[in-house]
Amino acid sequence: MLSSHGVPSIMAMFVLLGVVVLLGVVVDWLARRVVLLWVQQKVIDSRMQWDDVLWRHKVFQRAAHLLPGVVFYWGAEVIFSDFPNLQAILSKAAVLYLVVMGSLSVMSLINAATALADLRDSANKLPLRSLQQLLKLLIVIAVAVTVLSVVIDQNPAYLLSGLGAFTAILLLVFRDTLLGLVAGVQLSVNDMVRRGDWIEMSKYGADGDVIDVGLTTVKVRNWDKTITTIPTYALITDSFKNWRGMQESGGRRIKRSLHIDVSSIRFLDDALMAQLRGIELLAGYLESISQELAQQPESSLNSSPVNGRRLTNIGVFRAYLQAYLKANQHVHEGMTLLVRQLAPTDKGLPIEIYCFSAELQWADYEAIQADIFDHVFAILTNFELRAFQAPSGADVGRLTQQKA
Repeated sequence: MLSSHGVPSIMAMFVLLGVVVLLGVVVDWLARRVVLLWVQQKVIDSRMQWDDVLWRHKVFQRAAHLLPGVVFYWGAEVIFSDFPNLQAILSKAAVLYLVVMGSLSVMSLINAATALADLRDSANKLPLRSLQQLLKLLIVIAVAVTVLSVVIDQNPAYLLSGLGAFTAILLLVFRDTLLGLVAGVQLSVNDMVRRGDWIEMSKYGADGDVIDVGLTTVKVRNWDKTITTIPTYALITDSFKNWRGMQESGGRRIKRSLHIDVSSIRFLDDALMAQLRGIELLAGYLESISQELAQQPESSLNSSPVNGRRLTNIGVFRAYLQAYLKANQHVHEGMTLLVRQLAPTDKGLPIEIYCFSAELQWADYEAIQADIFDHVFAILTNFELRAFQAPSGADVGRLTQQKA
């Protein structure tokens, strides 16, 4: 064009190149300073949530960078028609720029879509993070193939047809990715783990809340605030404990024993019976059991205590614990409640309390459990029972003084 009017071809080429670059700069400035500011104002004025998420993840900002690339490609095709070699180079550069910026825009859109899905409660049931990372990986592969095909001027299908020879290498390189993808699908279909679940996996030292389920790794924030990273496929191949069932049930198990000194167990006499009748929670039980005992033959009542049925302080104590737990508003009334006697050991007779707290929060649960056993230990003397504990230094000292 310019060369036909007497302008040297080299000078004409530089002039046209300057014009194209200037057009690209002007369009880029207009896109950033005019179009994006207008879009930002619309986003601020809008009450919709989705446009805020798109803006926050820079979908509009990256899409705006496509306009200079379009102008540059148009300039290369139209203005540099007299310079075929330079036209080919500039066209390839414009295509590469559009491919890269387009892929970044799509990745931002995927991030925004994932963030929007995360706002829904049902999103925790889906492997969104794994799908997000998989889509990004596919985009990167597609961009790499496209860029290579543009540089060497070959059809992408030609390059893909030659990937068969590298399948083994690709499988080795993307082993964790492929295993993670399969594991993510299985975890989702079987609803084995979600973000927010409390899981325990001793093999990896994990005990805390799941904060991210990715394509290749699962991140767990432990209770000491450290982060444990677990391979996603390990949740399929290895065993782990998920506490979600406890959280959804509405009750948290209390299972703890106290050991009674066997030498303090005895039959109830009239004095202890009269003392225990003053406990409101035992009034109904003692009245009922006294009527049953009164129906025994008179001979068995007046003979040795081993003849006939007699109440023991440990038996009445178990009945009291059962009544106390049923009356406790912090104990879940719809779940298992047991007070049971376990096999005696060298540490005494274990009396186990097995029930469920109505509170799930850790601090509340521990407080309820502590309150129950505070009361249990304090009430032991009312039944003339003693808790068993190994002799301490003070016990040995008192025994030595007594012998002296």
